[in-house]
Amino acid sequence: MVDIWDITIPEFTGEETRKLYIYLPTSYDSEQDRRYPVLYMFDGQNVFFDSEATYGKSWGMKDYMDYTNTEMIIVAPACNQHPDNGRLREYSPFTFKDPEFGTIKGYGKITMNWIINELKPEIDKDFRTLPDREHTFIAGSSMGGLMSLYAITKYNHVFSRAGIFSPSVWVGVNRLAKMIKNADIAPDTVVYMDYGEQELSNHKDMLRQFVKISSILMKKNVRVNTRIVPNGTHSEASWEKQVPFFLNTILYELD
Repeated sequence: MVDIWDITIPEFTGEETRKLYIYLPTSYDSEQDRRYPVLYMFDGQNVFFDSEATYGKSWGMKDYMDYTNTEMIIVAPACNQHPDNGRLREYSPFTFKDPEFGTIKGYGKITMNWIINELKPEIDKDFRTLPDREHTFIAGSSMGGLMSLYAITKYNHVFSRAGIFSPSVWVGVNRLAKMIKNADIAPDTVVYMDYGEQELSNHKDMLRQFVKISSILMKKNVRVNTRIVPNGTHSEASWEKQVPFFLNTILYELD
């Protein structure tokens, strides 16, 4: 089941509403004493339903979770879809310059503060969650992948495991590298991170940048499952195919 709420994020869009998607596992209603881990995902409009996805194709997470009886709550707020690069601003931890978009001021810190201090407490109050760090995860793709990388390093006291799909490390690979090196990361941190073979040419030196970030995470003793996806592209259709690899990684030997 997917509940859909109308929410506001005043820090960015005032009283304008956007959707929040909350997936509840198949056992949620029948096992009233059971509590569940929670996965927070970016770009909620693309997570569950093709009919609501930005480009007409979703990750199909509801169908996969139901089919496999994966016992986890998923919370996925829609992104800022304003034409003034609202998504890029909300989903970047850094201010950066881009030939196509110009200067993008990064508000990733504000986004994470909203998720941690406003959204998560509300979810933990209204649903039977396991609210501790061990059972709190985060995931996203592209700029959402960048934010997931940011979250698992800068907010490692909140999130223990992350799924990082096609992360936009080109936004500032050296700043990311410095951030990870300086981060206080617990040794039980688990990360699934991938990049599509066919999208490596989308940005200069993408393979080198991806390897650099992966290597630094490993040097920080993060348990990294990193992949170059054969024929993978920068699309929801490709990320959907990686869901089994991702979930097997973040749920591996979870208590």
